[in-house]
Amino acid sequence: MSNFVSPSRQAINLIRYIGDRITESGKPIDRLYKFAERIAAPSEELADGLLEELRDLGLVKMWNPSKTLSDGTTFMNVDLTLNGWERYDAGKRGQLDGNYGFIAMQFNENELDFFVENVVKPAVKEETGYDLVSMNDVSRAGIIDNIMRAQIEGASFVIADLTHDNLGAYWEAGYAEGLGKPVIYICEKKKFETGTIHFDTNHCTTVPWSKNDDGVFCRKLTATILRSLNQS
Repeated sequence: MSNFVSPSRQAINLIRYIGDRITESGKPIDRLYKFAERIAAPSEELADGLLEELRDLGLVKMWNPSKTLSDGTTFMNVDLTLNGWERYDAGKRGQLDGNYGFIAMQFNENELDFFVENVVKPAVKEETGYDLVSMNDVSRAGIIDNIMRAQIEGASFVIADLTHDNLGAYWEAGYAEGLGKPVIYICEKKKFETGTIHFDTNHCTTVPWSKNDDGVFCRKLTATILRSLNQS
């Protein structure tokens, strides 16, 4: 799957990046430059253009707006407008859904990694039209916890794999549930049949998977996703 992030999602990332910096410092950003990687933009030139477009849309304001330095364009005194802050708050509440789903899972498990990359992601894309991303697909600067939260907040739905009792996957699913996101649980079939997943999730919709019967799993999973999104 391509790591391309749509311009609309880049815009949401940029509003969040600006808002987070202002919230941390308590004042407008006095100097903003070289931020493409932080918003998943493919180049600094496109990131700069996106910022100027947000200004034209009335979501960002700048004074002494820009000047060219030896290291590229620098935007001076950057702040969000009231409409921009409303958009920032909506994003933090998970109300600005992107065209992707997020999968929470154990990292560096060869069988699971292969299954997700070669079976689950292609099936979800083909049957629902949504890309499925994990933290393995995200490569931009910043604190990993904040990036993970932003990915969940922007997702249309979340899949949580419970196979390895990964506490992070449970936490990420809970965070998504708290935002009101549809959460679909999956678990390796033999593990699921032992009944050892956490009791707080054993009553939730769970789709067992087996690498030996991936066709049935994919049909059930994608049907569950579409029902959760009211698309079936």
